[in-house]
Amino acid sequence: MNGLPKGPEAARLRQRKFELIRRFHLPEDLLPGCLSVSHTRCGKPTCHCACGEGHPAWSLTFMARGRKRVERIPRAWVEQVGRRVRAGHEFQDALREVLTANAELLVLWRKQQALRKSKAP
Repeated sequence: MNGLPKGPEAARLRQRKFELIRRFHLPEDLLPGCLSVSHTRCGKPTCHCACGEGHPAWSLTFMARGRKRVERIPRAWVEQVGRRVRAGHEFQDALREVLTANAELLVLWRKQQALRKSKAP
């Protein structure tokens, strides 16, 4: 997973990513979505999957530009991708919590301002 994609689209995506990372001081290696495993059968009648659970196939599901994407993940990447997805969820949860706290503080400030005005002579 250490290789970087090449080409104009990859360059544009990297440029935008790093612009946002610098602007908002974001962690750069988080992943969105869900890492899941499904089981498939290879079709060989003598394989254990013919009557068992099947071969594990990992995939990362995420939204990009309003569309659902599902990408296969090699078994060797599963642990690292899983950590990055969990870290992404933790970051999103923390960000939502901060934004919600900001909104609640705004509402409290507004109520306190209204009370001050009503108590003023």
